[in-house]
Amino acid sequence: MGYECLIIIVTEGRFWTMLAHYHAQTWNASEISRSLGISDKTARSYLDILTGTFMIRQLQPWFENLGKRQVKSPKIYFRDTGLLHSLLGVPDKHSLLGHPKVGASWEGFAMEQAIQILNPAEVYFWGTHSGAELDLVFLHKGKRLGMEFKFNEAPGLIPSMRTSFSELKLNHLWIIYPGTEIYPVEKDMTALPLVRVDTLKEQFA
Repeated sequence: MGYECLIIIVTEGRFWTMLAHYHAQTWNASEISRSLGISDKTARSYLDILTGTFMIRQLQPWFENLGKRQVKSPKIYFRDTGLLHSLLGVPDKHSLLGHPKVGASWEGFAMEQAIQILNPAEVYFWGTHSGAELDLVFLHKGKRLGMEFKFNEAPGLIPSMRTSFSELKLNHLWIIYPGTEIYPVEKDMTALPLVRVDTLKEQFA
């Protein structure tokens, strides 16, 4: 942990707490800086320091040539969900399951695991101002691939996934969930348990 990171921990505990509530959401420097009484530039520098020490992942947006307004700010994820839970005041699994951030916590945890296992060269998210969004977009051997992370025992297709699949012209979309069964959701869309993500490694070798 770097010296700059320690300064943030000691002097800006509120920044950490607010950042925890932004986990899995789009970064809004103006809102955070206004709440903390600091400049946008300072808020941005704090975020960049935490990103540089691998405590925060800034997931950059994917841009597609569409006639739609697309999200341009990064999404923020704590790479250590234990730290996230501590900042949110979540002491145990039982408390987490009843917490409003349980879905966001799962999204960040599962995403980090998938990225570590598959190790794609670059990863993005995609979103529009009308609400369509995809958690993870990446390229592999010329193919466009996507992942959506759902804290659901039997996830199905929702309109946002179908929109993302169509607009981004994905070759395949996986819905990562905390279950045990692999099953097709629709053509070129598969529900895949997080514990089975490693079965994709051969495709990414």
